[in-house]
Amino acid sequence: MGGETMLRTLLYTVNSLLQQRRYQAALAVVKGFRNGAVYGAKIRAPHALVMTFLFRSGSLREKLKAIVRATYTHSRNLAYFVFTYKGLLALQSRMQGKKIPFHSFLAACIGGWLVFGENNNINSQINMYLLSRILFGLSRLAVEKGYIPEPKQDPFPLFAALVWGIVLWLFEYHRHTLQPSLQSSMTYLYDDSNVWHDVSDFLVYNKRPATNQS
Repeated sequence: MGGETMLRTLLYTVNSLLQQRRYQAALAVVKGFRNGAVYGAKIRAPHALVMTFLFRSGSLREKLKAIVRATYTHSRNLAYFVFTYKGLLALQSRMQGKKIPFHSFLAACIGGWLVFGENNNINSQINMYLLSRILFGLSRLAVEKGYIPEPKQDPFPLFAALVWGIVLWLFEYHRHTLQPSLQSSMTYLYDDSNVWHDVSDFLVYNKRPATNQS
């Protein structure tokens, strides 16, 4: 009974603290760290699982270690970034007494430099993912603000044509410029489909099992 009472008292104290508005900014930073870690794990784990078992060689143990390592890195980096961004945002707002758009830009720039500035596979994928999204966002904002006229026809077909035209041109003639994971995917699709020996590696397998290649 004593343990239950202590636990109940602890939960009451914590819940009372969480409801204090004077601690809201600091607590939001802590929860941002939590949400960054959870979201990073949810996003990376299934992606790493699929990509590792599709394209990575090695033992099962090595593959599982690679999945855990990638998931941990993504989760950690996103948690660190959210913590840094929200912390700097709260600090700037407190210093100037109000929040302005430049605060968000500056805080994110510092967080991006500190957390996602290291050139590795995980950071590269995240940064390139964001790049495609901000190009879309800036294009829409430019139309909303009247900086460029609104297209009379849907520009998406032209966008798709250019994206695929450029990426296949790079793959065929300047492959080294593409990210390794993209190279692996495109090699599977466009190079490996040019090679087969019999029905086994034409329909069943991408490449014949090692025991059949002698």
